[in-house]
Formats: sequence, C-alpha cells, structure tokens
Amino acid sequence: MKDGQLDSIDRSILYYLQKDARHTSSSDIAAELDLSPSTVRTRLSKLEDSGVVRGYHIDIDYDRAGYPLYTKIICTAPVTERDELAKAAREVEGVTAVREIMTGKRNVYVNAIGQSHDDLNRIAEDLDALGLEIVDEQIIRDEYVCSYHGFLEDEHTEDEP
Repeated sequence: MKDGQLDSIDRSILYYLQKDARHTSSSDIAAELDLSPSTVRTRLSKLEDSGVVRGYHIDIDYDRAGYPLYTKIICTAPVTERDELAKAAREVEGVTAVREIMTGKRNVYVNAIGQSHDDLNRIAEDLDALGLEIVDEQIIRDEYVCSYHGFLEDEHTEDEP
C-alpha cells in the first residue's frame, strides 16, 4: 500500500473504526461491508503496518477524571527548532497533546490539563523554559472527536443518519 492510496474498502474500514474502535470488531465491519472477517483483519493489519493506523486512543473526560482545567497553549517556536521543541513539550507533566503548525508564528499548539491554576502556570513555565514563546492560552470547556465521513463512498453515506 502506497501512501495516500486507499481504496474504498480501506476508507470504509477507517470510517467504522473512527466511530468506535473499542466496540467494533472485524466481524462487525465485515458485516457492514459484505466481506469476510479475515479480509477485514488482513486489510487492517496492512493499514497498521503501513502507518495509516497509528494507534487506538482513549477519549477521556478530564473533568470527571479530576482534572477540571483543560487548556490549549498556543506557542511560537523558531522554524528550525519547531520539531525538537514540539517533541520536548510532550514530556512536560500535564501535556496531553502537541500539534505542529506549518505556517505562521503560532506554530505549536499544546493541550494540557491540571487540577488548579498553579498546575497550568507550572506547565506554561516549563514550556517557556524549553524555548517556546507562549502567545495565547485558552481554557477549553470540552472537545469532541467525530468520524470523518469522507472515508465513506457516496452509496454508504445515504444510509448514515
């Protein structure tokens, strides 16, 4: 499988996994696509081996888990150091995600959680000490992950609510 060369079966497998990977078996997907479960497992293994499927991630309600403060910290990093600083930011206690942006001054976004404002201040200080310039901080009320419907072919999307 070449990068970006997914056929309609691969895209459909990705769509159904996005909806609920934990509770969706190869047999469930096979039934939706009128394929054998072994075909789906083989396809999924190829998607994993090629790096298209990078992992299966948990969706956590941090507030209910005891971390009521969820923030996005927007930073600027020198382009030549962006990759290195983004990797280092992932090691800061309380950081849950780091996103590198290819354009503009606001080129590293850091998601972080804390129990108190002191936690968030410490995280900001740690990011600053790494060499990231903080340009904005936003407290997030909630974040929702949804499936990308573009993985489904037109004939499948008519059946979706």
